[in-house]
Amino acid sequence: MKLSVIIPTFNEAANIARLVGELRRHAADRPVEIVVVDAHSPDGTAELARQAGATVLLAPKPGRAAQMNHGAAHATGDVLYFVHADVSIHPGYVATLGQAVAQGYAAGCYRFRFDSTRPLLRINSYGTRFKGIMSRGGDQTLFVTRALFQQLGGFNEHFVVMEDFEIIQRIRRVASFLIVPQDVLVSARKYQNNSWLRVQVANLTAFSLYFLKVSPVRIARTYKAMLNTY
Repeated sequence: MKLSVIIPTFNEAANIARLVGELRRHAADRPVEIVVVDAHSPDGTAELARQAGATVLLAPKPGRAAQMNHGAAHATGDVLYFVHADVSIHPGYVATLGQAVAQGYAAGCYRFRFDSTRPLLRINSYGTRFKGIMSRGGDQTLFVTRALFQQLGGFNEHFVVMEDFEIIQRIRRVASFLIVPQDVLVSARKYQNNSWLRVQVANLTAFSLYFLKVSPVRIARTYKAMLNTY
C-alpha cells in the first residue's frame, strides 16, 4: 500500500513545516507521499512546505474541497489521507491505516483531543468516539481508498464549507467507515478567541443550516459572522 497525504493550506506558515516533519518522521522508510495544496498564501506557507520535503501544488481555484480534489488528482497513492495543517497526526498512522484497509475498511477517521487543558473541550473530544455525523469533522483527518474516492467523484466543490461532512455521508451509503480508536491532536485556536459556548452555538447553527440544505456560501458567511476567528 502506498499512502498519499494531502494537506490543503492557507496561511499555515506556523504549522506546515512541523506537520510535514511529523509525517515524514513517523513514516520512517515506508512509502508515503506528502502533497500540500496551497491557496496562494501570502505568508510563505508553500515555500516552507517545500523546504520541509513536501510536494507543493498551487490551488487552481478557491475552496478546501477544490484544493483536496486537486491534490488527489496529482497524488499517486492507493490510499488518500486528508489532513488539516494544524493537526498533529498519530505516530502510528501508516501502520494503522494499512491495517484498516486490509481489514476491509475503505474509509475512516481518527478520534481527536485538543491541545488544551480546558475541561469543557473534553466533552467535544469524547463525542468523537461515536458514529453520528455531528461527531465528525475534517480535523479528525480522513482516509479513503483511491478507488472509493474516484467512485464518489471526490469532494463536492459546491460545498465551500462542511465538505468533509458531506463526503462522509456519501461514503457511509456505500462502504464501511472506521473510527480509529486512537487520537489525533487538534488545535484549540478557535476556542482561544471565542468562548466554548459561542463556538458550540456557531457549530449547531452551521449543522442546522446544512441539514436544511441552505447554500454553503450562506452557511460559511453566517459561521464567520458568529465567531471572532473562523
